[in-house]
Amino acid sequence: MPNAIKRPVVLVLMGVSGCGKTSVAAILSGRLGWPFEEGDALHPPANVAKMKAGHPLDDEDRAPWLERVADWVEERLAAGEDGLITCSSLKHAYRRTIRRGRDSGVEFVYLAGSRETIAARLASRMGHFMPPSLLDSQFADLEEPTPDEPAIRVDIGPAPSVIAQTIIDTLELQ
Repeated sequence: MPNAIKRPVVLVLMGVSGCGKTSVAAILSGRLGWPFEEGDALHPPANVAKMKAGHPLDDEDRAPWLERVADWVEERLAAGEDGLITCSSLKHAYRRTIRRGRDSGVEFVYLAGSRETIAARLASRMGHFMPPSLLDSQFADLEEPTPDEPAIRVDIGPAPSVIAQTIIDTLELQ
C-alpha cells in the first residue's frame, strides 16, 4: 500500500458508473484546493449519444476520450500542479494510456463496491447520460488494478466525506 506519494500528482478516481467518483473528487478538491476535472465532460458528443441510447462504449469509442483525459493529466503535471480527474479507467490498457509510461505522477483511486450497491445508487441518480442498463457492461469490462499499478482500493460503503478522508490519510496528502 502506498504512502506519501511523490508530488505533483494527479489522482484519477476510477470505477464503474455510480461508484461515487464525482462526489468524492469534489470533496477532495475542496479539502486539498486542487483543480478537478469531470472526466465525463471530456467525452466526444458521439460517445454521450451512444450511451444515452443505451449502447455501451467499446475500446474504439473510448480511445479519443482517454487521450483527452491523459492530456489533462499531462497538462497538470507539466505545470507542476496536483490535480483530480474522474475517469472510469476500467481496463489495464486504459490506465496505461492515461499514465503515458510515467512511473510517478499518476495515482489511481479505485472506488470499489458491489453490483447491488452501485445499481441501487444508479436507480436513484437523476440527470446523468449513463443509463443504469449499462452497469453490467461496465462490470464486464472492469479489470481491477493489480499490485504493479499505482493504485489504491477504497470501499464505497462509507459516506463520500469519509471516503475522501480515507484517501487523504492513505496517501498522506496533508
